[in-house]
Amino acid sequence: MTMGDDPTAHGGAGHEPGEPVSCTVRGGVADVRLDRPGKRNALDPAMFTGLVRVGETLRADSSVRAVVLSGTGRSFCAGLDVAAFDEMTTGEHTLPEAAGPAGGPAQALGQRAAHVWTELPVPVIAALHGHAYGGGLQIALGADIRLAAPGTLLSVMEIAWGLVPDMTGTQVLPELVGRDVAMELTLTGRVVDAAEADRLGLVTSTEDDPLTAALALAEDVAGKNPDAVRHAKRLVNLAGRTRLAEGFAAEQTAIRRLIGSPNQVEAVRAKLSERAPAFTDPA
Repeated sequence: MTMGDDPTAHGGAGHEPGEPVSCTVRGGVADVRLDRPGKRNALDPAMFTGLVRVGETLRADSSVRAVVLSGTGRSFCAGLDVAAFDEMTTGEHTLPEAAGPAGGPAQALGQRAAHVWTELPVPVIAALHGHAYGGGLQIALGADIRLAAPGTLLSVMEIAWGLVPDMTGTQVLPELVGRDVAMELTLTGRVVDAAEADRLGLVTSTEDDPLTAALALAEDVAGKNPDAVRHAKRLVNLAGRTRLAEGFAAEQTAIRRLIGSPNQVEAVRAKLSERAPAFTDPA
């Protein structure tokens, strides 16, 4: 990946040759890519650690206003590296250790690699193609929006290996597709194509070029009041996870903080003047 000639572009965490996860930030949009194309971006300890490291770095960067998560090569992510399953036949495989203390609900390294994208204060859009199997699907579930190419294949694959999803999938999937559908997908491990995934709600939509579509959507979001965008993500993610009264109260707290704030005033002035707004980064 290159940063081009845009003076607003800068390299993010993981933007080093040979790193399994790369990141470039341009115009407030972070372009994060799983980068083990020869392995279909299969998950190994370095990939887990790279995902967490890049995610945590972006969370602390107030200039980032939206994130696009994709994979290089033929697939988004084909799941756990098959070498790990070879180790399981001899009883040698162990779960990867956590990369430092975690501040949120996800403590295991694999869970953090998926949930860190949910914890980002800005929207994360996953662009899926090829395969999103097992842990790869669970990483995609950590995004706020999932766009899939028509030929994408998706599976809660763990049951085929005698396992269960352990990267937040059992808790997140039912929110998207319902408990019964989540149960069926988890118990069978069957492969669904993008069209069925769209019908089930597993992906947001299908796109001929999901990466281009995701970047365009991210650029659109990056042009909105960044304070409002952050509040919107937090509020929508509260739905169904907190009591209704608490959700309503959170709405009112957010609107009181937004009305009359510098970026909200700028949004109104720009709208009335029919010009592009010039927002400042959140404090």
